[in-house]
Amino acid sequence: MIRVVLADDHRIVRAGLKEILADTEDIEVVGEATNGHEVMARVRESAFDVLVLDMSMPGRSGIELIRQVKGEKSGVRVLVLSMHSEEQYAVRALKAGAAGYLTKDSAADQLVAAIRRIAGGGAYVTPETAQRLALGLDSTAGPPHASLSDREMQVFQLIAAGQSVSEVAGTLTLSVKTVSTHKTRIMQKLNVSNQTALIRYAMRHKLIDDSDEPA
Repeated sequence: MIRVVLADDHRIVRAGLKEILADTEDIEVVGEATNGHEVMARVRESAFDVLVLDMSMPGRSGIELIRQVKGEKSGVRVLVLSMHSEEQYAVRALKAGAAGYLTKDSAADQLVAAIRRIAGGGAYVTPETAQRLALGLDSTAGPPHASLSDREMQVFQLIAAGQSVSEVAGTLTLSVKTVSTHKTRIMQKLNVSNQTALIRYAMRHKLIDDSDEPA
């Protein structure tokens, strides 16, 4: 039996994932989490095989959370479930320790196969992503945002979603000065001059969900 923990801050998404897995005889959902803190609690308290992890949850999330999970329980296989296209984040996620990457749009058709494959020791990504990872393609091979560090990408997404510098600092437990420094570097790397241009860049490259767009 493959024991799975579902981590997503939207109850309806977790319910949908459980429904997809309900008809399987070899997969059992043994826990759920709605934020990064709950994910780590499940890691420390529960025995399970696969973590299905949303990249964009409240608190600690994304690349940083993948690294923390693998650091504390290396045997857990992480399947990233994201609203973002694979080309945007998959290589980052796999380098951080994930074993697979699945977009939410394709979850209904591919979730069971993805869980089974990574639980068996394999990886679940498209051939294109596997090739990029194998070739070690770096920031020079992609768009400007590919040059952002993992922390810069995290700050970028929160700012693009409408958070102020002080709000980002609170979300990530950083100082306002540190976040301001990150913001300056992000704008330099993306060659934008103000926050409006930063948001437009994120929307153009589909780095934020439509529901994240500031009012």
